[in-house]
Amino acid sequence: MTNRLRIGFEAKRAFHNSRGLGNYCRTLIEGLDTYCPQHEKFLYSPFDRKNEYQDFLSTLKHAKVCWPEGFMGKISSSVWRSFLLSNQAQKDQLDIFHGLSHELPYAIEKCSFKKVVTIHDLIFLRYPEFFPWIDRKIYFKKFEYSTRASDKVLAICEQTKRDIIHFLGTPEEKIEVAYQSCHPRFYHSWTSSEKDALRESLDLPDNYILYVGAFEKRKNILSLIHAFALLKDEFSHSLVLVGQGRSYKKRMLDLIDHYDLHDRIRLISPTNEELPGVYQQASLFAFPSFFEGFGIPIVEALFSGTPVVTSEGSCFPESGGPDSLYIDPNRVDDLAEAMRSVLIDKDKAQSMSMSGVEYAERFHLKNTTENLENFYFSVMRDKFVSS
Repeated sequence: MTNRLRIGFEAKRAFHNSRGLGNYCRTLIEGLDTYCPQHEKFLYSPFDRKNEYQDFLSTLKHAKVCWPEGFMGKISSSVWRSFLLSNQAQKDQLDIFHGLSHELPYAIEKCSFKKVVTIHDLIFLRYPEFFPWIDRKIYFKKFEYSTRASDKVLAICEQTKRDIIHFLGTPEEKIEVAYQSCHPRFYHSWTSSEKDALRESLDLPDNYILYVGAFEKRKNILSLIHAFALLKDEFSHSLVLVGQGRSYKKRMLDLIDHYDLHDRIRLISPTNEELPGVYQQASLFAFPSFFEGFGIPIVEALFSGTPVVTSEGSCFPESGGPDSLYIDPNRVDDLAEAMRSVLIDKDKAQSMSMSGVEYAERFHLKNTTENLENFYFSVMRDKFVSS
């Protein structure tokens, strides 16, 4: 077996998604490009017509972007991704094809290369009330096909592995767990002058509790606002919320109105480059989500040396480690007490910060990339053993 692999990636979200799945795809590809340059990497994606990710492309030195071929591929990206991509990948004589975000193109089981798919979560099955009926039906069909057609399934945490077995009936021996990383920009400490400049440009308060993530019901931000209202008279801290949303954001603003907390709760929109500096100046990171695939903002906070309060169960103990604080997301008083315990005890906060940085090293991109490469080689060994 060669030590140089030809690996294809269904990489639509690397070029067309600015949030979690897109970040996962870009970080994984950048990790392989940096730490495993010997492997040939083929990135299959619909055209990036807005040229949003040229900076991402410019960082890649050992990857080839493969746009749609043929008449139908060029006029319909969905047809190309679903029905034509398998043939294009077969022509490229891959060793492995990796669907990075739940999906594999149809008829891929007929191709000679090995097939891998990453499943991030099955939240649409665990919490169906958060998703429209038609979306759940489409997701289930795609996820069921990809796990069945693949040779191996990558779950991003043990919780997702258990859900794949439970909801999709995938054999346990077919599933491997491979943790993801956050962007390397979170590994570096900002200088005091850099922090001061950021605080001025974003009008950050001197002391604040931080939340980063989407503004949606599953994230449970209303409970965070309720909990902050219980603490507002005990501490001078503000609550800083970073994210995007529509209808749920309206509910958040209405609740802020109800408590008359406009001077203490701020919604800001830092750039990706500014976000590490926002984390590093927070006294506490609060993330009371009901359920996550992995919870990358938790890992970003740990790398930033920021104490974490998050929810119990789900994937949270895997991403947060033994020294974060875990609360019942259904109990506002539980969340408020955990936040109070960190804000009032500086020694406790310092201990959580130091142990969190140490725990986060397992998610360093060098380590997650090494684990991923070992996984690819194990997939290829299975191929040679079976042939």
